[in-house]
Amino acid sequence: MSVAGESGRAQQMREKAKHMTEAAERTSDPEQKRRLQEKARKLHEQSEQHDSRDGDALPL
Repeated sequence: MSVAGESGRAQQMREKAKHMTEAAERTSDPEQKRRLQEKARKLHEQSEQHDSRDGDALPL
């Protein structure tokens, strides 16, 4: 996959994490809130890993 494709994927992951965080803020169920926050955190970490790999990619 191209570097631009990887960056796009990381951006999509961050957007999804943002939506999950917003959903967690709106819910009144503490367990659901915790699950959404945890998923958002993991997605954000994965997006950062994608970004760090992008810097190591060699151009084709």
